[in-house]
Amino acid sequence: MNLNLDISFNRTIEQLILNELRSAHHSNEPITDASLVHRTSKTRMLGAVGKVAALPAFPSVRGLVELGFVRGCDLGVLSRDKFVPLRRSEEQILVAVANPWNYRADEYCAAHFPNADLLKIVTLASEISGIIENASSSSGPSRADLEAVEVDEYSGDIPDFAVSRQHEEPIAQLVAAMVSDAIKQRASDIHVKTDKLSCHYCFRIDGDLGTHVEVPLKLRNRIDAFLLNLMRLAPEERSKRPGISGRFTASYYGRPVGIRYERHRTFRGYHVTMRLLDKAHFEARLGMGTLAFDEGTLFALEKALAIPSGIIVMSGPTGSGKSTTVNAMLRQLNRPEDNILTLENPVEDEIEGVTHCDLRDSTEFKPMIASFMRSDPDVIFMGEVRDRESAELAIEAAITGHKVLTTIHTPSAAQIIERFQQLGMERWKIAQTLKAACAQRLVKLLCPVCKDRHEGVGEHEMRLFQLPPEWAERVVYKQNKNGCPECQGRGYVGRTAILEILPISPALGDAMSKGDLTPYELEQRVRRDTGLPSLRENGLKLLREGRTDLEALRKVLDMTVPG
Repeated sequence: MNLNLDISFNRTIEQLILNELRSAHHSNEPITDASLVHRTSKTRMLGAVGKVAALPAFPSVRGLVELGFVRGCDLGVLSRDKFVPLRRSEEQILVAVANPWNYRADEYCAAHFPNADLLKIVTLASEISGIIENASSSSGPSRADLEAVEVDEYSGDIPDFAVSRQHEEPIAQLVAAMVSDAIKQRASDIHVKTDKLSCHYCFRIDGDLGTHVEVPLKLRNRIDAFLLNLMRLAPEERSKRPGISGRFTASYYGRPVGIRYERHRTFRGYHVTMRLLDKAHFEARLGMGTLAFDEGTLFALEKALAIPSGIIVMSGPTGSGKSTTVNAMLRQLNRPEDNILTLENPVEDEIEGVTHCDLRDSTEFKPMIASFMRSDPDVIFMGEVRDRESAELAIEAAITGHKVLTTIHTPSAAQIIERFQQLGMERWKIAQTLKAACAQRLVKLLCPVCKDRHEGVGEHEMRLFQLPPEWAERVVYKQNKNGCPECQGRGYVGRTAILEILPISPALGDAMSKGDLTPYELEQRVRRDTGLPSLRENGLKLLREGRTDLEALRKVLDMTVPG
């Protein structure tokens, strides 16, 4: 059983923790061990671990740390064994550990601080990773070093690119610093662009592109060749194809971070986008963390997952977290007795027990799905419905009794039905197979430390976003434009997912197949009958709670249309 704290337990310790969780479970209903773990938050789990280990449990320890002291330690060892010495007094060392039963912290401190007593506390592994990242310093080569680089043919073989150590070769160190800084700042993407007179890179953090970092224009081809080499692609590929896709893995203090690479030709050179697939700070579990949907939406989604066959479709623009939510759904469906197959391009998040297949090019799609159908699957995940052929194959798989999960690009859940119709699917087939249509967005969250308080929404915004009169006097919060150290001057810290779902009951499916309901009318009926919130209503709930502002909402939602 996975207790979700990066700790490997023997059965005795595991049972003690489960007993502690049961003692705090307030319901009289019988519950399995797996369900108990699934419903338990990280903080409550940490408290149970601390109680069993007889150690104080601190969900947050960053306020206790002396970064200068941590910088004097071996950060690679701390990252590998998930502990960090926080501070030192004359006679004591305060150490935070993620696994109270791993004695590497005791051994390390005994060797490096022999005359100090050890005072241990238990915390989350993500807290320890965050402290180590804050203590690390990644710096690229100086401008003079880069200007001095001779632009000759470069070759080299880098099996695993370690971005948290120093490299002698300036190009290697430049790319290492770029990737390391992006991971440290929890960026979702790195963009490398070439203009007429310059080359620069920047990070996308919480949905926004940040400050440009300039590099000498003459190095653009060297950087390009180095990245191609990381993916085992010859530098000659630069002139062969208009677009190149690939993938490599960065090692960040011993932690593997997958990087998806996409490059296309531009008028001045190349535009490179690298998507960071860093799962260390995010746990894909339905109902937890950034996937903590409202109770009604979560129940409707779980009900759809319980149907043995049919299609569940997740929609939203690029970067809206569709794949992450689908992966959380696959984790919930993942049982030893079921055969789950996925077809992705590329594979972003491997799940133990799930068979992941990487689609190399579009010509493989149809034969791979045909092979899937002969492989005795219970659940199939198709990365995306893009055209008539993929839509037909998804519906065919569902009609033949399989459970199919997939994604599509539409603005709302109701438009999923319209999109399938545009792709040539017959209405009765859509009605028979579609069990839930979902749409998702990622909304930026205000920094809780520096957000600005405002008394009511202004008249112009009230009219523009068609808000009811009550908002004129409701307290709202907005981004602090100057930010603070906690949010690194951005005014926002992280994002959360909001989801709308349209469960398709047999009665609704029958009405839709007969043409009695348009997709819009179906949506209105579902909202009326179930009370499930729309994306707009979920966004306004975050606004009421002071967790986001209208500026963040308008970037991802059409707030001008009431719904």
